[in-house]
Amino acid sequence: MSESGPVFSNVSVAAKANIYFEGSVVSHTVTFADGEKKTLGLIYPGSYHFGTEAAENMQIIAGECHVRIAGEERWTPYAGGSDFDVPANSSFDIEVADGIAEYVCSYIS
Repeated sequence: MSESGPVFSNVSVAAKANIYFEGSVVSHTVTFADGEKKTLGLIYPGSYHFGTEAAENMQIIAGECHVRIAGEERWTPYAGGSDFDVPANSSFDIEVADGIAEYVCSYIS
């Protein structure tokens, strides 16, 4: 990982963005040569709820957020350089108070 976050080589990137919550969360899908997919994106200030099909690892590259995984009562803070896991067929709430949280989402099989 460089100072600016992970660097991915030999990948394809979908030019069309994944846009959620009227543009408050935006990501792009990266596909690796072996078929693995990740998304990398930006989360602008606000509170958002996401459902999962596959298990996910969310790596926060920059910025700060608070996360509550389905079934948990407390919110947990995460900052650049930290990550959290979300089980398959679950959900999580994520909140960014100010600034922008940058992330890489890896899908865990």
